[in-house]
Amino acid sequence: MRIVIHAVGRMKAGPEKELAERYLDRLAKAGPAVGLSLAGVTETAESRAKTETERKRDESRKLAEASEGGALILLDERGRDLTSRQLSRKIASFRDSGIQRLTVAIGGPDGHDPDMREKADLCMAFGAQTWPHQLVRVMLAEQLYRAATILAGHPYHRD
Repeated sequence: MRIVIHAVGRMKAGPEKELAERYLDRLAKAGPAVGLSLAGVTETAESRAKTETERKRDESRKLAEASEGGALILLDERGRDLTSRQLSRKIASFRDSGIQRLTVAIGGPDGHDPDMREKADLCMAFGAQTWPHQLVRVMLAEQLYRAATILAGHPYHRD
């Protein structure tokens, strides 16, 4: 199964970008052994619409186009709080059900459109706090790598 990260906003050069790239590189190396491949990161610009609702709709349209034909996980502060093992099981269930593509989406500053949250296969949170975009990218990259190692039975993850 190919995994795509769809992010609203750009990751600027710096230590966060380097760390996210390090974990994505690890995922690219560890994933194939368990049927996962990194198909890349898609960045879209934040909407310039005047209202929050319009911005969310604009960004949602781009995400809908990017995620068509596969499973969709949205990162959202209102989403479910999953353990790393639960996330790895969910990814494995998508893979094992024959889904070819998984898009994991990081929303813009206003979050995701409510309609998109309804359409998503999973909405998950990294806790109840709001995190800076750069840190969310790092945490997501690490959790995807961790999921691959859990599925491989590698000792990286310890309960």
